[in-house]
Amino acid sequence: MEIWQAILLGIIEGITEYLPVSSTGHLIVAQRLMHIGTATEIEKLAADCFAICIQGGAILAVLGLYYKHVLKMANGMIGRDPEGLKLAISIIVGFLPAAVLGMLLNDIIEEKLFGLWPVIAAWIVGGIAILWTVRHRRLNPPRGNGRDILKLNWEAALFIGVLQCVAMWPGTSRSLMTICGGLVVGLSIKAAVEYSFLLGVVTLSAATAKKAVWKIEGIGAEFDTWGGGVKLMYEQYGTVPLVVGLIAATVSAALAVRWLVKYLQSHGLAIFGYYRIALGIIIGTLLLTGTLQP
Repeated sequence: MEIWQAILLGIIEGITEYLPVSSTGHLIVAQRLMHIGTATEIEKLAADCFAICIQGGAILAVLGLYYKHVLKMANGMIGRDPEGLKLAISIIVGFLPAAVLGMLLNDIIEEKLFGLWPVIAAWIVGGIAILWTVRHRRLNPPRGNGRDILKLNWEAALFIGVLQCVAMWPGTSRSLMTICGGLVVGLSIKAAVEYSFLLGVVTLSAATAKKAVWKIEGIGAEFDTWGGGVKLMYEQYGTVPLVVGLIAATVSAALAVRWLVKYLQSHGLAIFGYYRIALGIIIGTLLLTGTLQP
């Protein structure tokens, strides 16, 4: 992997991770276009590990931007802030469905759904879901501007967490499902986005740790140990691409998060629905014409 490719992938990850457009789908297309991870099974696994591990940059961006919420939850966990404890519980409850289903369905998802046609389908269906959510909210407006994130109860958090599981289908977008879920349960746009970001820190951290630290079976004894993902990436790419990819993802994610919060408060989600549908049609056309390989 060239340094410019690592930077570009980091930028794509950072920009798309918290926007409701699917970072996984965009990274798969970018890797195909740059012919990264397309030659052998080992190269594919290394590319997948790289794409997952640069999510660490997106995690760092949210921890930096929302450190007050993080500190509030930390104080809540040690009994010093009741509101912080309630928020922490809502994050944990929202994460649990993905934790359980992720363990059960991970192998099936990676085998059956990590291809461009499933991603295209998810892009289009997700775009329609966004437009439906916008219409639903317009026809059923919440009181005032909606609830604050600190008013979220565990039942609503569980509903959002169940929706997050749908995003295990690559191309769906974790942010799409959690933001739309937050809006459906009556959160304000700002609160829905904030909850999506904070829930994402936990979900992405778990996914990154699993891919980087856990064993990778079936390709050699040296990778069938703890830290197999990191070993595989190091063997294929070295250290520098991962470092620059993480930095690029951190900076671009911070900029994207700040922009998204302001944009959604003024304009809403509809543009992302149209973008997803248009992107699905474009990539599908490239596949059908042979311009892009599945």
